[in-house]
Amino acid sequence: MNDRMNRISGVRPKRGPRGLILEVGSDDARCVVPPELDVPDVDLDEVLGGAARSVLPHLPQVTEVEVARHYAHLASMNFGVDSGMYPLGSCTMKYNPRINEDAARLEGFAALHPAQPVGAIQGALELMVTLADVLGEISGLPSVTLQPAAGAHGELTALLCFRAFHTANGGPRSRVIIPDTAHGTNPATVSMCGYEVTTVPSDDRGRVDLVALREALDTDVAALMLTNPNTVGLFDDQILEITAAVHEVGALAYCDGANLNAIMGVSRPGDMGFDALHINLHKTFSTPHGGGGPGAGPVCVTPSLGAFLPGPIPVKYDDGTYGLSTPECSIGRVRSSYGNFGVLVRAYTYVRALGGAGIKEAAEQAVLSANYLKERLKHTYELPFDRHCMHEFVLSGRRQKKEHGVRALDIAKRLLDYGFHPPTVYFPLIVEEALMIEPTETEPLADLDRFADVMIAIAEEASTDPDTVKGAPYSTPVRRVDEARAVKRPDLRWSVGE
Repeated sequence: MNDRMNRISGVRPKRGPRGLILEVGSDDARCVVPPELDVPDVDLDEVLGGAARSVLPHLPQVTEVEVARHYAHLASMNFGVDSGMYPLGSCTMKYNPRINEDAARLEGFAALHPAQPVGAIQGALELMVTLADVLGEISGLPSVTLQPAAGAHGELTALLCFRAFHTANGGPRSRVIIPDTAHGTNPATVSMCGYEVTTVPSDDRGRVDLVALREALDTDVAALMLTNPNTVGLFDDQILEITAAVHEVGALAYCDGANLNAIMGVSRPGDMGFDALHINLHKTFSTPHGGGGPGAGPVCVTPSLGAFLPGPIPVKYDDGTYGLSTPECSIGRVRSSYGNFGVLVRAYTYVRALGGAGIKEAAEQAVLSANYLKERLKHTYELPFDRHCMHEFVLSGRRQKKEHGVRALDIAKRLLDYGFHPPTVYFPLIVEEALMIEPTETEPLADLDRFADVMIAIAEEASTDPDTVKGAPYSTPVRRVDEARAVKRPDLRWSVGE
């Protein structure tokens, strides 16, 4: 094998594009020097029956320091909540306290194995039972499963419980109602559960059109899926009328918990008449969000729906020990083990650090920050709904597009040059040229003011030098890409010679 490797050792890949690890290093560089061969040499072709490759893989030849510097450089090119303000509406991209990470890395938690006997994981079970109790109290819905791995997974779990409930009471029904401001995952979840989607419009104040809702309700409706506060950042003050109307036809009310950050510790979805709620622990409870990392979407339901939750569920017995129990009419397991445990530890640490008063204060600060920015920007950009907002608000770049040809996307790209992550654009769909801004409670006043100043400056640029805004960004490692082509023809590989 050594002779064969020597024969092809002169084959080296061409230098890759700037920024790749293949750009650095040299033919004689090494990061690790392997020990001398202490087993019999073999002919790899013979062992593999002629299937061995004839050319060495195009691996970089680099030293340890080159590897460290390369990846440190790549990390510096990333943007995240540790880098600056991340006002991505509906995503609650807030700073994650490092104590959460420390707790999740404690050996007693990080080294657990899901196959360990119950007697060996009493501490983990106690944490999950306590967290479930806390989430039940915050939501006003006391029966809780921690299994779902994300918000959309929580939606699916809740709707499957609804379907099981209706089936047990005479039939699954056929339709689910969602508002036109719904998150895109809502209609997808409805379809996955075998239901038809019925959409109801919003009124001129950004709320559910109650008349249209009543017209859509009948005994074929299984549920209403509603986000409150909704996706234009407004609290629907008709919520008790809405849930009462849903219950009048025997349907169930589901609350998408994506915006719980605005009301946690202040108002409870269970008290609003909702039958179920999913909670994004990876958003509201300050654990890592984005980048493809793990999430958690626990589902809280009324006691009458608790019998249908997926199991097993961690429970506390009368003798003070902890175990696992499966509800009587469970829909079955929806996640391996008991959920993404590391995320549960982070959320538990967050709520224990803040306490009830701290959780309420965090929500109030998020609402205050959003309203402060709204008031600073509403005269520069159009404000579709001039109402007291919750933790986020939606502006429109319609004026900038009409008068100067500058779109919401252009404004978002220009923000990158000023060191801010853009807000959500073009959502919700009911607002033309939407800019959906969520500052969260973790941003200091100085950063809020700097963001507002930059947004106002970009609007001025749009009127005096629109081509500059339309050409942005200029300071990022990659300039503006052809996004339509990237979606239709993704090219995620690099080949030698490119």
